[in-house]
Parts: sequence; structure tokens; C-alpha cells
Amino acid sequence: MKTIDMLGQPCPIPVISAKRALAEKEADGVTVLVDNEIAVQNLSKMARGYGLEFSYREEGPARYAVTIGGGIPTDAGAAPEDAAKPPPLSGSLIVMIGADHMGEGSDELGRTLVKGFIYSLTQLAVPPAAVIFFNGGAHLTSEGSNAVPDLRELAGKGVEILTCGACVNYFGLKEKLAVGEITDMMTITTRAASAGRVITI
Repeated sequence: MKTIDMLGQPCPIPVISAKRALAEKEADGVTVLVDNEIAVQNLSKMARGYGLEFSYREEGPARYAVTIGGGIPTDAGAAPEDAAKPPPLSGSLIVMIGADHMGEGSDELGRTLVKGFIYSLTQLAVPPAAVIFFNGGAHLTSEGSNAVPDLRELAGKGVEILTCGACVNYFGLKEKLAVGEITDMMTITTRAASAGRVITI
């Protein structure tokens, strides 16, 4: 079984490297070394999507060995899990929020504005397909954020609420996520690339 060292590698490099290793001819599995729990979760999602065995062990502080058993066809493309939850159709709207405030000048005013913006999304006749949070925007999906009730309302309407896993890890918010799911950069890229329109604030 092949071992690949992804210590210190940012999302989505560990997942992409694992998929490549599993797609190699006669692959019987792979062990991936990573340095954070978010990477472990992302590898777990990928393994589940392909129906592969998954396990991991903590080898020390900030060191995990993730083992994925089996292989995937080189022409497999998207994982079955991804196929069951396809990217938004062309013409749909994706909203990407990269800060806990909106605009420049006054952060206090900006936090009021971003709260109003998210509330306004709940009032649209056709809501966005997904709202994606990255960098400082990850704080908006966490406990204590006044945007959480509106985001939960959006989630109840079928809107995907996705927060960048690397960002959650960086800000120490993993245990504080209050709405939606943690995701990886490959999913964010796929959602944005397949959207008909993208709004970034």
C-alpha cells in the first residue's frame, strides 16, 4: 500500500493526491499523512463517496495517518457521493462570502450590512443554490454569529451552507460550527465553476 506525505499541504491537495494514488493501475489503497482533522474529514468524505474502506489513527500532535482501502477506476470522474449531490445547475446563483463584514470603511457598519445582506437572501423569490463562506466569513456560520438564524432559514429552503474547512481549522472554529457543513476547496471550486452566476462579497 502506497504512503503519501501530505503534512503541511493545504486543502484540497491531500484529497486530490489521494484520488490520483487510488486511480493508479492495480492500486490496493493508500495511506495519507496529514496534519489536521479537517483533512481527515475531507478524505473520509471522498472515501465514502467511492464506497472505499476508511480508517485513521492519530500518530501524535498534528499528525494523522489516514488509510483508504481499494482503488478507483481512472475514468471514475466525480465520486458517487458527488453524483448524488450534484453541483448546481447552470443558471443558478452561488454566493461567496469571504469576511464577517461587508465593504470597507467601518467594520462595525460592515457587520451590520452583511447581516442585512444574508437576511435579504432569505427574502428572494428564488434563493441561491449555495452560500459559501471562506476566510473571515467562516465566523458567520459559527456559534455567536447573529447571521446563524437566517442561514438556518436558508438551509431549510434547500440552500447549501458550506464553510471552508481550512478556514475553520485556521480560526479554531471546528467545534463551533452552528449551521451547514464543512467543505473542501475542490467542492468550492466545483460549485463556483458550475454556477450560472456568482456573487462574491
